[in-house]
Formats: sequence, C-alpha cells, structure tokens
Amino acid sequence: MKQTELSIRRQCELLGLARSRYYYRPVGESPQNLALMRLIDAQYLRTPFYGSRQMTHWLQSQGYPVNRKRVQRLMAQMGLQATVPGPHTSRPHPQSPVYPSLLRDLRLSHSHLVWCADITYIPMPRGFLYLMAVLDWYSRSILAWTLSNTLDTDFCLQALEVALSQGTPVIFNTDQGAQFTSHEWTQRLKRAGVLISMDGRGRALDNVFVERLWRTIKYEDLSLHGYETPAEVEQGLQRYMPFYNEQRPQSALDRQTPAAVHWTSMPDP
Repeated sequence: MKQTELSIRRQCELLGLARSRYYYRPVGESPQNLALMRLIDAQYLRTPFYGSRQMTHWLQSQGYPVNRKRVQRLMAQMGLQATVPGPHTSRPHPQSPVYPSLLRDLRLSHSHLVWCADITYIPMPRGFLYLMAVLDWYSRSILAWTLSNTLDTDFCLQALEVALSQGTPVIFNTDQGAQFTSHEWTQRLKRAGVLISMDGRGRALDNVFVERLWRTIKYEDLSLHGYETPAEVEQGLQRYMPFYNEQRPQSALDRQTPAAVHWTSMPDP
C-alpha cells in the first residue's frame, strides 16, 4: 500500500462512519413492489386526488392484497400525494430548516417572479427513475430538468444551475422534501438573492402547476412510448421538453406556448 493511501478503516474513522456502512449495498424494491408502484403510478394519472387510503381500496378492488401502510410507503417512495389540501407527505431532513410559504395572495404579473421545482417518479421495466424540473409559474415554461436513479440533492442542484443561468426569480417555491431543505440547495438560492418559499401544511395546491406538468408529460410522452431504458427516457424527454415549451399551446395561456409567454413577459431590467 502506498503511503498516500488510507485503509478503509482509517477512511471510515475520518468520516465518522461505521465500517459496516462502507460495505453496505442498498437493496432495491422487490418485483412485487415494483409492479404495485407501476399500478399506483398509472392510477394516479387517472385520479390524482387519491390519497393512500383510496389507493389502497382501489388496489384491493383489483385483487391485490395490500394494506394501507404498504401503499403509504410506496407512494412516499414515489413522491406521490393527493392533489387536494391536506397533510403534506413530503418531509424535510430533521436538521434542516423549513421556510414559510410566500405565495398566499400573491398575484402573478410576469415571468421570473416565482419559480417552482418538484420531483416525480418514472416507472421502468426494472426499477424506476426520478425526474426533477424547474418551472416558471407565470409562463409554465420548463427552465431546466434532470434525471436520476437516486433521490439525492446533486441532480436537483444540476437543474438549478441550468435554470439560474437563464435568470433569477424573486421567489423559489418547493415542497419540504429533503433535497429542497438541504444546506446545499438553500445556500445556493441565498447566494443568488432568491427568497425561499416552501409549501405549508394543508397547502398541497401550492405546487399545482408542476403537478399538472407531471401528468402532461406522463400522458403525452412517457406512457405513450413505453420507454425500456433510462437512455430511451432521456432521449424521449430531450424531444418532448422543447415541444412542450415551444410548440404546445395551453388554454391557460390564451392558446400561446409557454416559451412565447415567457420571453414576452420578462420584467424590465
């Protein structure tokens, strides 16, 4: 061993980790749970107002002997919650601060006033992926997105950097998930001079725009094409995201595209 190399034991001591953590390899979901997660995801697209109780009843009616505790865990793993006001299922890291919501009675007047971000689950034949996106509230324009097979903070920060290269919002709103309450995420927003807003308890509709985006992407691209590999998902989204921004008019935008609204409603310098 070279003198510059440290033993595994010494590395763990310096990092304050037990040696057993170094050798630990995470165990993925069972094939049965993956099948249930795909069923839950498909039903959630049809009935996004279903919470764990209603989802459990639906699965049982389809012949699946599941209890609510199991469904709650799987829905939490997938980042799904009923899109009606109620208890928030997203939880921050216990040592991370939670910021108040700044969206109450706020009137949207231009782009780059409020941005939001969220993470959704994408079922795959083997396992699943996570898709994160940054959205402008006023224009509904997708400013950045990233894919990952783990729910870490790094892939969220990558999308944040891409979005910030295009401008700076006044307010950035997210849920209270560990990625968005992390030190790395909040400090990056503070360095950019952005006000941090987080969905409050009982305010599940704060991020309704990005929840609608997830349903649109899954209906119009992911479910339609049935991608088999992460590479296919990424290639498909690289095609779909520009289409969503630049070619798909929205009734809420007076039949304009998000990109057209975004660039014509920029605030004065």
